[in-house]
Amino acid sequence: MEYAKLSDGNQMPMLGYGVFQIDDATTERCVTDALEVGYRLIDTAQAYGNERGVGAAMAASGVKREDIFLVDKVWITNYGDGKTYDSIKRSLELLGTDYIDLMLLHQAYNDYHAAWRDVIRAHKEGLVRSIGVSNFDPVRLADLNAFAEEPAVVNQVETHVFWQQKPAHENMVNLGVQHMSWGPFAEGANNFFKNPLLAQIGEAHGKGVGQVALRYLIDMGVVVIPKSTHKERMAENLDVFDFQLTDDERTQIATLDGGRSLIFDHSNPSFIGPWLKSVAESL
Repeated sequence: MEYAKLSDGNQMPMLGYGVFQIDDATTERCVTDALEVGYRLIDTAQAYGNERGVGAAMAASGVKREDIFLVDKVWITNYGDGKTYDSIKRSLELLGTDYIDLMLLHQAYNDYHAAWRDVIRAHKEGLVRSIGVSNFDPVRLADLNAFAEEPAVVNQVETHVFWQQKPAHENMVNLGVQHMSWGPFAEGANNFFKNPLLAQIGEAHGKGVGQVALRYLIDMGVVVIPKSTHKERMAENLDVFDFQLTDDERTQIATLDGGRSLIFDHSNPSFIGPWLKSVAESL
């Protein structure tokens, strides 16, 4: 395993296991499998509804808690003075743990400055060990870190070979923020798993398309959290540390970048406006 050194001094694995869109019962089995094949970073969120399954798997795994890097996210409906702190306490209960290694604000909507103050409070009390954000564009990230008592040390954003987030990545590097990818396989968009360039490069190394894509992002300095519900695929996704891409191969993969979201475009007001309204109405 390779590791990222965060600006707060903590370390996190460069590759972990994500549980987005996996129900709570299935999550317990999947996280058990992931820990068995060697994953030590597990990424969940309040909005996923599967924190209890993650916690149950961790407790039954036999892996020492200190050897697992646990990532969670506060959902936007839990933003607010006191409200965010209470939601973190509830997440700890569901996860069955005394601390979360990295707590993120899930999106840059609602009163994220108030939510951030609560995240800092939880950090000071030792409930979380590192703090960061998710889906913050470069301007929102710069805004938060400029005015906050403590800065975000991680930003998790949609990142894959078809949207490599190069300007956002440069901004994160300049701010000392670790870039973390969700959706590293683009959720299969653009016929991802049959991409001829990635397949050709993979064949040269005895690797699959997904492994090449993960290796490329890791080479960029991006933490990745691929998801699979199949144990053999979990093991395959983890097996990316025994080969290196050449400079020419990386240059070729860089040409796949289309420069836009393929999954969830946070910058599109015609989509985000109605979506946020529906979220607010659910309160």
